[in-house]
Amino acid sequence: MTGAPGSTTQTAGPVDRLIVSAERISHIKTRLQVKEGDRVRLGSVLFTDKRNPDMRFLSPGAGVIETIEYGPRRVIRAIVIQLDRTEEQESFKSLAPGQTPESLSRSELVQRLTEGGIWPFIRSLPFRDIADPGIVPPAIIVPLDCLDPFHPPPAFYLEGAEDDFYTGLLALSLLAPIVNVVGNGQDPPPMPEKTQRVVTHRLNGPYPADDPGVFIYHTRADAQDNASWYIHGADVVLLGKFLTTGRFPVQRVVTVSAPGVISHVHTRIGAPITSLAPAVENLQDYRVIAGGVFRGQAVSPGAGVNYYETAITVLPEGNKPEFVGFLRPGFRKPSHWRAFLSAFNPGPFDRDTGLHGEERACINCGACAEVCPVDILPQFTMKSLVAGEIEEALAHGLLDCVECGLCSYVCPSKVELCEQLRSARKTFYKEQAAS
Repeated sequence: MTGAPGSTTQTAGPVDRLIVSAERISHIKTRLQVKEGDRVRLGSVLFTDKRNPDMRFLSPGAGVIETIEYGPRRVIRAIVIQLDRTEEQESFKSLAPGQTPESLSRSELVQRLTEGGIWPFIRSLPFRDIADPGIVPPAIIVPLDCLDPFHPPPAFYLEGAEDDFYTGLLALSLLAPIVNVVGNGQDPPPMPEKTQRVVTHRLNGPYPADDPGVFIYHTRADAQDNASWYIHGADVVLLGKFLTTGRFPVQRVVTVSAPGVISHVHTRIGAPITSLAPAVENLQDYRVIAGGVFRGQAVSPGAGVNYYETAITVLPEGNKPEFVGFLRPGFRKPSHWRAFLSAFNPGPFDRDTGLHGEERACINCGACAEVCPVDILPQFTMKSLVAGEIEEALAHGLLDCVECGLCSYVCPSKVELCEQLRSARKTFYKEQAAS
């Protein structure tokens, strides 16, 4: 894919407002804790999760709540904070000088992480919801890399933060008996020696080899392993920094691939996308994707970098007709099939978000099964769901699905397989929680 950033970084300029969205956080039921006109500090509670009020989402800046934008069914689409000059911060209990997380009890650590808004960064498999602090998982997985194009490599977010990362790992060891740190084994980028020593596993393969669900699929020894937790390496840095400083950390390295800027950018949670890529505000027929090409969500140019997001990618919509396209050999037309001359072109391709065809019935070609990283049969799982046979869908591996999107990407019939599987998993999870 063209547009990959190089090895350079830049620092985003100061911003005068921040934008936070609850709509882009899976599973939670939001309870708003602020209203328009309220003054908040960096670290003040913006909203909580109705299912567990201890799950707090904190303000990434200090100032005045300018507007609160609602979506369908009163979902909080955006909380806009107009920053002030002083940016006063909430203080939380921190480790004393020389103290390590191992001196804390598990319950005390959980309390600190929930009060400080850090706990929501820890999520659980297989449904990728916020982890339940009352459960001890079989293991915690820490992926260092994110192979969904494009994201910052470990060397960028670990620069100058090795001690915070190590502190975060020590804290995680109180929450689970095993902490698996997964690094890239194919072409490992330069990382601090201290980090290299704590890597327990190295992955091989392209996206989504970095996914914690794929890791569990290939390493599990027991069915209980399916309920492991995970937290990304960049968020482990935030965890360690919070324990050390007693402040809610908001600094992020975000990879931006957009017209006018292709770089790794030092910025902060909530920063408007237009502050990272000013040109997106005036682009027509382009889609802004926050969080990765495969796993991210389409957002408006006026949105902000949300809590979990470390990538902003801008791609053409691809909805313009191609004149006599069916006659062209397709040397620059990417395809899973060897139907175009692009099969002989090893270089990166320009991508867009167009389907390049209309949805048709599944033809049982098996392309989705070929690329599935956890060896389920997406086409038969989808057909089971259409027929209302949830047990059969589970037997085909519905819960093993890692929602990587590859099945949808290669489907010649343009069936949105991933979205159907994701929706079914979410419905099944809700029904389980209600029972």
